Amino acid sequence: MNAQMVFEILGGFGLFLLGMKNMSEGMQAVAGERLRRMIGAVTNNRLMACGVGTAVTCLIQSSSITTVMVVGMVNAGVMTLLQAIGVIAGANIGTTITGWVVTLSVDKYGLPLIGSAALIYLFIKRDRVRFTAMFVLGLGMVFYGLQLMKTGFSPFKDMPGFVELFHRFEPTSYFGVLRCCMIGALLTALIQSSSATLAITMTLAFSGAITYQTAAALVLGENIGTTITAFLASLGTSPNARRAAYAHIMFNVFGVLWITAIFSWYTDGVLWFLDVFHHTERPDVAVYTDAGVTYPHVMAAIAVTHSAFNIVNTILFLPLIGYVARFLNWAVPDRKKPTAPRLTYLDVRVFDTPSIALEQSGKEVVKMGHRVDQMLELLREVFAAGNLEPDKIEPIFQAENDLDIVQKEIVEFIGHIMSGNISHETMKTAREQLRMSDEFESISDYVVTILKLRLKMRDTDQVLSPEALEEILQLHDMVSGYICDVNHAVESENGQFLKEAMTRGTEITTLMKDCRSKHLARVGDGKATPLKSLIYTDMLTSYRRIKDHAFNIAEVLAGEK
Repeated sequence: MNAQMVFEILGGFGLFLLGMKNMSEGMQAVAGERLRRMIGAVTNNRLMACGVGTAVTCLIQSSSITTVMVVGMVNAGVMTLLQAIGVIAGANIGTTITGWVVTLSVDKYGLPLIGSAALIYLFIKRDRVRFTAMFVLGLGMVFYGLQLMKTGFSPFKDMPGFVELFHRFEPTSYFGVLRCCMIGALLTALIQSSSATLAITMTLAFSGAITYQTAAALVLGENIGTTITAFLASLGTSPNARRAAYAHIMFNVFGVLWITAIFSWYTDGVLWFLDVFHHTERPDVAVYTDAGVTYPHVMAAIAVTHSAFNIVNTILFLPLIGYVARFLNWAVPDRKKPTAPRLTYLDVRVFDTPSIALEQSGKEVVKMGHRVDQMLELLREVFAAGNLEPDKIEPIFQAENDLDIVQKEIVEFIGHIMSGNISHETMKTAREQLRMSDEFESISDYVVTILKLRLKMRDTDQVLSPEALEEILQLHDMVSGYICDVNHAVESENGQFLKEAMTRGTEITTLMKDCRSKHLARVGDGKATPLKSLIYTDMLTSYRRIKDHAFNIAEVLAGEK
């Protein structure tokens, strides 16, 4: 092995990986909203879940990212185990697109694609054009990287040591097939990218260093090796998330076990398919070029082998999803000791997919709104019953403290997303979520402010008159209903709520001023002390502030802030 070979192989491999990353990020930036809608469409319908898994993996160009993302969403409680297994099954089909990209005989276009796409990416300011150029740039890197790897691996077929090594692992027997599968699995587990090991396998076969049968066995093993990424991501997660990772391992391991049992018939079937439907040459037909002897027809054979395995395995596996889920529920029991509840389920596993990460943080913002709702319900009970015992007021203080932490976690999570390479649309969504989380946290602060004012009234021996209590409860109910409707608008992403929010906000302000006027009249009649008057008007002002922050959220939804 000389230095030029090493440089070509390493350089080509690095360009291939970087190209796949750019393709993934560019496509996510262009189709991010569509990606969010697809994930939101996942139901317990196994065909729907499988279709979503296939489509998402085709978009983000990596089954590893999809499965890790699914593990993170199951861990967050956003996706059920049944849904996750369906998506993972579809991801195995989606990942086969890489093999077909590699088969494209466009190596010579790699550099022109890189050059033209780089210029567009650097000098065009429109987001959609820039990120489309980023995708094309990645595609060019993939093509050029493959070209370098083909050139680098070409001398391997003339190296006696390499040929002798692979002769030991030729799939001429069942155990020989298993040994090849093991090599493919180990290599993929080390690199943690089945797309990369598939590309290496295809370029080795293209150069004639390995036969089609050896490449087919390696590809089968690579399907097992790719499960290591989801397994590592599941460590330390909830039982349900670990079940999702184990489902991925079961799916691929059992699939490889049954296909290796009929390996020779399977590969003969692929060759028959190619001969009948594709009208191509057999994979062992050599083509002589200036660069030497190559075997270009083997590329399509390997791509068909990879796709057929995953499609057939998914068809066989889908009817068994329910049984697999029940088995995993038994095999991976829930923890006996209850763990401390987490404030958020934001998961770093989804950072590679910004659109899905924002979907997750958006759900946490919705939860903040529901928590504020609960705080207002508890506050009403305190006013209505006049019960200021610790067991009644502590939950309100605890909720406000929790929301402070939740906001901090959301800000840190979204800050990490915003530091990446994302589109303006994704950046806009991130900023809106930051603003809404801040507004909800401010509302919780004012709820606690009202409670402290009520405690101050008790500590200074001030008593709310029946009229004042009735007014404060009326205002409270109107503000609480307003918050509830704002929450519904946030959950449904209803940007049309602003007009209604403006009208109802004016009604709350009018009621607040009316309550203040009536109270000042009572003060003038000597029915209220100046201290009680000060506390009471501060309460009214706090309710108005809550309305103002809720109205700010409606403005954010409408895109006005």
